[in-house]
Amino acid sequence: MRRDVLDLRAFYASPLGRAARTMLTRKVEEAWGDTRDLDVLGVGYATPFLDAARAKARRVVAAMPAQQGVEVWPHGGRNQACLVEDAALPLPNALFDRVLAVHALEEADDPAALLAEIGRVMAPTGRLIVAVSSRDGVWAGAEGTPFGHGRPYSRSQLESLIREVGLEPAGWTRALYVPPVGAMSSWAEGFEQVGATLWPRFAGVILMEAIKQTFAVKPRGHRARARVFAPGVLLPSPAGPTPVRQAGERPVPVNKAPVPKAPSSLDR
Repeated sequence: MRRDVLDLRAFYASPLGRAARTMLTRKVEEAWGDTRDLDVLGVGYATPFLDAARAKARRVVAAMPAQQGVEVWPHGGRNQACLVEDAALPLPNALFDRVLAVHALEEADDPAALLAEIGRVMAPTGRLIVAVSSRDGVWAGAEGTPFGHGRPYSRSQLESLIREVGLEPAGWTRALYVPPVGAMSSWAEGFEQVGATLWPRFAGVILMEAIKQTFAVKPRGHRARARVFAPGVLLPSPAGPTPVRQAGERPVPVNKAPVPKAPSSLDR
């Protein structure tokens, strides 16, 4: 069962949540760069990481799962958030250039179906970033945070799931090395710099980027049996009406005139 949207909002309003927001937002901005004139979609609870994109992008939509609930976003502005079903996003095909999925796969009933829907709404050569709780990190066991619920992933598991739905992993990184303790939030920046060097495996979150590739498909030829119809040889029949025979009468043989042989250049 998904965490309620109110619990998620409360976490990201806390000091530890603000530190997590800073660390993850930095990774997303490094991967995407400028989102000017692009269409951006956030799936799950991605609104804490979409503020920078909203300032420049042409369109930003936050799609929040029905089991989680939805909140008005952005606060004080025109609402850009909607309530959706994981396996049936009410969005057109091939629309979004960038998609960010946070708190989306871990508690989804069918993660593959959700990723397939994301792939459907991605534009050709669109780019997706999936952020999930790391199976090896200490955040996976921290039930007081959103990253301590649902199923965590290893890098290979996430990569296999992305490939399963026809997307192609293009890169990955780790983030959130600070222990999931509120008192440690002020040290988050130092942990982020040291942890990437000393204990990279124990990061709290794995971020993987995937791309959607569309190729022209050339149809293959297939062998098929050819049915050849050979007409039978028609033999000439004698002219005139066919004689009628009486019962018990034997047929009269017909003498055929010999057919003259055509001359050949080989005859000597």
